[in-house]
Amino acid sequence: MKNRILLYLFFILNVISCGVSKSIHHVPEIGQYSLEIPKINKVNDSTFSFKQNYLTKNKQQLWELYIQGNPLQLGYNNGALTQSLMQNQEAIFFSKVEGFVPSKFKQKLLNGFLKWYNRKMYLNIREDYQTEIYGLSQYSSDKYNFIAPKYLRSLYLHGAHDIGHAMQDLAMVGCSSLAVWNENTDDGELLIGRNFDFYVGDEFAKNKLVEFVEPENGIPYMSVSWPGMIGVVSGMNKEGITVTINAGKSKIPMTAKTPISLVTREILQFAKNIDEAIAIAKKRKVFVSESILVGSSNDKNAVIIEVSPDDFGVYKVQNSSQLVCTNHFQSEAYKDDERNLKQIAESHSEYRYEKLQELLEENPKLNPEKMASILRDRSGLKGEKIGYGNEKALNQLLAHHAVIFSPEKRLVWVSSNPYQLGEFVCYDLNKIFSDERLKTGGFATSNLNIAKDSFVDSQEFKNYEEFKKLSSQFDANKILSDEFINHYQTLNPDFWFVYYQAGKYYFNQKDYQKAKIEFEKALKKQITTVPDKGNVEKYLKKTLRKLK
Repeated sequence: MKNRILLYLFFILNVISCGVSKSIHHVPEIGQYSLEIPKINKVNDSTFSFKQNYLTKNKQQLWELYIQGNPLQLGYNNGALTQSLMQNQEAIFFSKVEGFVPSKFKQKLLNGFLKWYNRKMYLNIREDYQTEIYGLSQYSSDKYNFIAPKYLRSLYLHGAHDIGHAMQDLAMVGCSSLAVWNENTDDGELLIGRNFDFYVGDEFAKNKLVEFVEPENGIPYMSVSWPGMIGVVSGMNKEGITVTINAGKSKIPMTAKTPISLVTREILQFAKNIDEAIAIAKKRKVFVSESILVGSSNDKNAVIIEVSPDDFGVYKVQNSSQLVCTNHFQSEAYKDDERNLKQIAESHSEYRYEKLQELLEENPKLNPEKMASILRDRSGLKGEKIGYGNEKALNQLLAHHAVIFSPEKRLVWVSSNPYQLGEFVCYDLNKIFSDERLKTGGFATSNLNIAKDSFVDSQEFKNYEEFKKLSSQFDANKILSDEFINHYQTLNPDFWFVYYQAGKYYFNQKDYQKAKIEFEKALKKQITTVPDKGNVEKYLKKTLRKLK
């Protein structure tokens, strides 16, 4: 996993530092917008305000942000209110780069290949979004100006999510989402749930940001992401349009175009129904493959818009009132796509798709509480124990967040830490985007919250957290005792990875008999992907040759 994250972060750093060569002088035209530089009133350590814009931290430790104005004012309001959070997020990201790739020489090795990568990104981003990012970027840290100027650094970081998805082979993402309506819900209304499994470390996911945005032009909307982000990965607008994104199989992109989170932001800001959402997605040039699950209160329906650099498809269910989305495409446009077929055959996407269908059969009429239970499910097919952290599970115990939408009621539930196990906080957009927000002085509708998962208080969860910490010991070239390895395995005994780790350790120590035993144990477990299983089998063959 460390090497996977290393390559991902290494790639992003080089993308940012090298992409500036051709566009370093570009800035958006901001003169057309009026601006009042925000003067922030600090109420306490967790509440800040500027006129009607404010930032506060709720008791579930979610940051809640409300901003309004023209594009430039939105950016400034966002940046001024979240400055410390945004700079902390930036520091977390780049500290990982520095920790994994301390050598300046290595950081420059890819420059010749990547120097032109981001040269055209700004040409594919709406001018008003560039303006908003410009305003936001004025509150970025000066510490990383050696990588790129503030504006360009912020602009390019909006493509980090896309690069993570393009690196699907590095197992950076594995999101799951579903929509149900009519006979599949308690009240017959549309209900949508999603896990956003984009992982760059626990610290990165710590400061979740729930944003409520009233733009000067367009529809007010909410989204869930992280400080420094104006794009949308999970969100709903006042008209009852929802968007969630799931990675498809992508080649590593050679030219940056429109980040997918800005496509979905545009859908929320300007679409009132599914047809308008499709039209917006169709006119944008993206640089990775992505599924956008769109729910619509006005249509009382949901579809999946499937976009890629070369194709475009829309998947609508026929004679059904449920829609399931993992990380492969389902529309006619991609039925013969080789990458998509490989994704289905070799990844964990199809497994999670089948698991969702299994759970829907077991829970014929969903409500928000039952939806939360599905999103938190840690088991394999037919209830098999597959180990905690297995990416074949819907709940991989690494989610940045989970969200549940009730579009017709305009209600949203957002998970709190850890992962999607904490309390789901309910928000009513009818109240938030009205004068009632000013009367109540808050965002959440606490009487509708969904309780935390009891698993959080279990010994098994404590064991899982210890397992995560101890896993790093295998990458440290340390001498490990048999007692340590046995203890490590008892912390997560159903997970194939603990035996694979032990097998590799013993192999490197030339204790081939013990290595053989561990690799054979791993192969009896539910291994995440076909390539992962192939790696275990390859090690076992090498071990057997050594034993001859």
